[in-house]
Amino acid sequence: MDSTEDDPIRWRRLESQNIIHRLFKREIHHDKHSTCFSEARKFYLSIVPNFSILNVEKPPCYLRKFSPDGRFFIAISYDQTSLEIFDFKGSEAAGNLFKDIKGEVIPGPNDAEEDAANVRSKIFSQFLQKRQVVRVTVGEEVLNRECSLFTDDSQYVLIGSCHQLPEENSSRFYDVYRNNECITPNYRLIPEDYTLYIVQLKTGIVCDKRRFRLDKIYLSHNQGVCLYGNILTVLSVQQQVIHVFQISPQGTFIPMRTIGRFCYDDDEIFYRQTSNQLPRVQNRPYTDKCINSLKHRLLVYLYKAACNGHIDQGIRAFYWAMDDLRNLRMGKLQLLDEEHLLIKYAIEEVVTFRNGDPYNMPSLFVVYNMTTTEILGVYEHTSPELLEIMENFQDHFRNSWLHLQPQFPSSPSSSIHARRIQHMFKWTLIVAKNGGKREAISRMLTQLPISAQSYSCSPYLDHALFSYDDKWISQLERPKTCGDHPIRFFTRDSGMLSFKLNTGAPERQISPSNRRLVAFVCHPSEPFIISVQRTATDYKVNFHIRKCPV
Repeated sequence: MDSTEDDPIRWRRLESQNIIHRLFKREIHHDKHSTCFSEARKFYLSIVPNFSILNVEKPPCYLRKFSPDGRFFIAISYDQTSLEIFDFKGSEAAGNLFKDIKGEVIPGPNDAEEDAANVRSKIFSQFLQKRQVVRVTVGEEVLNRECSLFTDDSQYVLIGSCHQLPEENSSRFYDVYRNNECITPNYRLIPEDYTLYIVQLKTGIVCDKRRFRLDKIYLSHNQGVCLYGNILTVLSVQQQVIHVFQISPQGTFIPMRTIGRFCYDDDEIFYRQTSNQLPRVQNRPYTDKCINSLKHRLLVYLYKAACNGHIDQGIRAFYWAMDDLRNLRMGKLQLLDEEHLLIKYAIEEVVTFRNGDPYNMPSLFVVYNMTTTEILGVYEHTSPELLEIMENFQDHFRNSWLHLQPQFPSSPSSSIHARRIQHMFKWTLIVAKNGGKREAISRMLTQLPISAQSYSCSPYLDHALFSYDDKWISQLERPKTCGDHPIRFFTRDSGMLSFKLNTGAPERQISPSNRRLVAFVCHPSEPFIISVQRTATDYKVNFHIRKCPV
C-alpha cells in the first residue's frame, strides 16, 4: 500500500539499533535541551552483557559490591575477619580469553571441557585483581558480610562487626539497661558488642573505628546504619538511641550528637542542675520516671494534632492511646538529607522480630529535624498521604546519589514504566483475598525507611532502557528466587530481545525447603554483572559480560 491514508494503523518508526548509526547521529544531530545525558545513555542499548560464564572459580571469600565509581570491588573473607579489596580492570579485560568460543554461555553444548575449565579458572583474576587484604577484626569478632557503606568519593568504605558474648559472661544490669526506654533482651535480641570500621580503599588502612558495647544494631543490609553525604547515623535498638557522626575527609568518626534520652547536647547538664538528682551511683537513667526527650516531642506533636482536630475523636483518642504510644520503640530509620530523619516506631514485638506478621501491626513514621529537634510530621502505617509522598518522591527516599549529578534513578517518581509496575503491584494487593486498599497501603509502606545504598544504579536495570521481569531481578539488591530459564531483557524502544542473563539450570533435584536464591551485583556503569547463586550451603558465581560479535 503506497498511501497511509487508507491504513487504520499508524506504524511507528523504530530507531536504528546499530551502534554505528547511533555514533553517526550523535555527530551530526543536536539533542533537545536537557536531554544530552539521556541520549548518551541510550548507547547502553547497543553495548550489553550478552555472554555468561557459569560457575567461575573465585578466591575463598564472600563477594559484596562495587564502589560508586566502579574502580574497586570489595569482598569479605570466609573467616569473616578480613576485608578484601580488588581493582576492577574493565569489562574488556578478558576479551582474548574467550574470543574463539562460540555461543552465549560457558560451558556451552559444543564447548570442549578443557577450554571451558581454562576460562572459568582464569576469568576472575582477569577482571578483578586483588589489591589489599585488610585484617580488620581481632579476637572473636566477625564481620557482617551484608554491611558496607561507601563514601561519595569512593575513597572510604564503612563495614561493621559483632562479637557474641559467651553465655557465662554475666553483664551488669545497668550496662544493658542504660535508660528507661531500653528493650528487654530475649532469645531473638541478645546484646552483643558491635564495632564500625572505616577503611581507605586505595591503601587498605583502617582509619578509625567506633565500638558499641552490649547493644543491638541491625547491620544486615545496612538496616541500622545510614550514610548520607558525610553524615552517619547508627540506631541502637537495645538502648533506643540514635548516634550521629560526621565522617571527616581523613576517614575518622566525629561525634555530633546522641538523640534519645536528650535531643540537645546540653540537655543533660541542664537536667542535672534543675532536677535535684541524687549522686550518679544512687540514681540511674533506667529508673527515670520522666519521658525521654524524643518520645516527649512525639507525644506533644500528637497532642497538638488532637487539639487541632487532625485526629478522629480528638483528645479522647489521644488519651486512650497514651499507653500504647509510650510503649512504641524505634525499629528502623533513614536519613532524608543532612538534617532530617525518617524514624519508624513499632511495638516491641515487631522491633525484636518476635511477631511473625509485621504487616498488620500498628506503627508510626516520624519525620524529625536533628538541628531544630522538631517533629515535622507523623504518619500511620495505613496513611494514603505518606504513600502518595513516597510514590512522588521515591528518589529522595532511596537517596539515589541525588547530590551527585548526573544520576539516572529509575523509580516510580522518575519513570513511567516503574510507576506502572508499582501500580500493578498495588492493584494486585487490593484485589487479593483478604486484601483491600488499607492492606495494600500498609504492605507497601513496610519498605520504609529504605536502607542506605540498597538500590543499584546499573543502566541495564533502568526501566526507561530495558524491559525485564522484576520477579527474577530488580534494582533492590536483595537475593531473589533463581529461575530455571535465562532472564530476558528487551529494549524499551523497539521491544526486541537484547540479551539474556543465564544463571544455569539446577544440577540436581532440590528439596522444596532449600530454595535456589541468586543475588546480582552490577557494575554501576559498565556491562559487567556478577550473579551469586546459593543453594543451602553451596555457592556458585557467574559472570555476565560483554562479548563483541565476530
